[in-house]
Amino acid sequence: MEEIKTKILEKIFQKKKSLENISIKSLFEANPHRFEDFSFEYNKVLFDFSKNIIDEESLNYLIEFAEKSNLVENINDMFLGKKINFTENRAVLHTALRNLSGEQIFVDGKDISKDIKVELNKALNFAENLRNGIHLGCTGKKIKNVVNIGIGGSHLGPDMVCTALNKYSGDITVHFVSNVDPFDIEQVLKIVDPENTVFLIASKTFTTQETMANANKAKRWFLDRMSEPDFVAFHFAALSTNVRACKDFGVSESNIFGFWDWVGGRYSVWSVIGLSIAISIGSANFMRFLKGGYDMDMHFRNQPLNQNIPVLMALLGFWYNEFWNAETYAVIPYDQNLLKFSEFLQQLDMESNGKRINRSGEVVKYNTGPILWGTIGTNSQHSFFQLIHQGTRFIPVDFLACVNTGSEDIEQHKILLSNFVAQTEALMLGKSEAEVQEELKSENFSNDEIELLKPHKVFPGNKPTNVIIYNELTPETLGMLIALYEHKVFVQGVLWEINSFDQWGVELGKILAKKILSELQIGKIDNKHDGSTKGIMKFLFDNFKS
Repeated sequence: MEEIKTKILEKIFQKKKSLENISIKSLFEANPHRFEDFSFEYNKVLFDFSKNIIDEESLNYLIEFAEKSNLVENINDMFLGKKINFTENRAVLHTALRNLSGEQIFVDGKDISKDIKVELNKALNFAENLRNGIHLGCTGKKIKNVVNIGIGGSHLGPDMVCTALNKYSGDITVHFVSNVDPFDIEQVLKIVDPENTVFLIASKTFTTQETMANANKAKRWFLDRMSEPDFVAFHFAALSTNVRACKDFGVSESNIFGFWDWVGGRYSVWSVIGLSIAISIGSANFMRFLKGGYDMDMHFRNQPLNQNIPVLMALLGFWYNEFWNAETYAVIPYDQNLLKFSEFLQQLDMESNGKRINRSGEVVKYNTGPILWGTIGTNSQHSFFQLIHQGTRFIPVDFLACVNTGSEDIEQHKILLSNFVAQTEALMLGKSEAEVQEELKSENFSNDEIELLKPHKVFPGNKPTNVIIYNELTPETLGMLIALYEHKVFVQGVLWEINSFDQWGVELGKILAKKILSELQIGKIDNKHDGSTKGIMKFLFDNFKS
């Protein structure tokens, strides 16, 4: 099999060489139906990949490589609960959290679908009790504020979704605290009232250093104002698997919401980690969010590879990463509601596929996960788009836009969309030397001025883009978009033969931080540290305010 895959890769490499001097523009000229051939619509979402440096033959080679990488088998293994997270001997079943088919899913011989429903219903009931004024604070006041304390997947997903779906939010304001920098939680505590605030502590183990530091600070703040330890049960809930530690903290067992080791942090927004979302938008809308994820799961699981949107996105990323030396790619939503979408995707993609060891335990000889970055348009046009247009790096871009935002100012929205469309066209077409010369002549520049300015105003173009357009950003649409990128990341992990579901690289810094913390607390530096670390710590000691 490896020999076959190597031969396919060689075909892909040769095909890449043949496309190096062919423009995307010329591909459109050669095929009047290119848009129809290289775009798909699913559930009112358009995926257009026609503005890519790719033709039918190169795409077929990439699909053939995916087939020989046993992609279909890997997809089935994930959905069936096989332990594809082989370094931790775990299943990967975030898809089970949004499974609305009634299909039984087994882990270690046990059907987990019943347990999922129990925890989901418990969390949704809690959310509705807060929203409807049934669950009150210790003094009988209705809850007006919820503070979600987490980090990583326990923060990025819920924060992003609550921001994106803010138009569905009710009377309760949801705040998010993640940074162990005390300034983060102190800013929130300044504006909330202990009598009408509930804290959600999101930590699978209930030992995460940053999260527990903030949780303990919140508890001290609360007790300083409410005095009775028993009141903690009214105002704190836990999203965790460590029931004993939650109880010791003071959380009532009825307010402990569990999940499982087959739920990875960056895939946990679908679980009780999404409780803050359900509180913000309501349980009915949270179910719509799950439905959107489920719909994309069905598309991913059932569509042939050549019509499968997550697969095609993954193959394009693989194509550019491996054969065009694209070390980064940008995700640019032209939708203010998706302000935090790119940040969320950074963890999803780079924590998943930032790996250097393959399934055989060997160091890979190729590039794996790219660097993902970006922010909303049109802001991005006035910050880093210069680099994409005329810089020296090859940077593919995903563009996302919403047709109907709900704003009454349709004309201003058209300004936004005109920028969205124009940037994809400008990146493809560029501007030739002849066009620049003609333009400068028409503006009455002298020949000397034209020669000076001309090279600076040439745009090479031929910059690839994917376009995703959705009719409206509903809970279903957002669920689909998240699941789309989840599956794209998974497919690329299969192609690179890496485990997309562990994150050992995150652990080393945590271990060292605990050791250094103890030294900072006692004021003594271990001589085993390198010179730089010792110098930094001495500077800290010398400048701490007493």
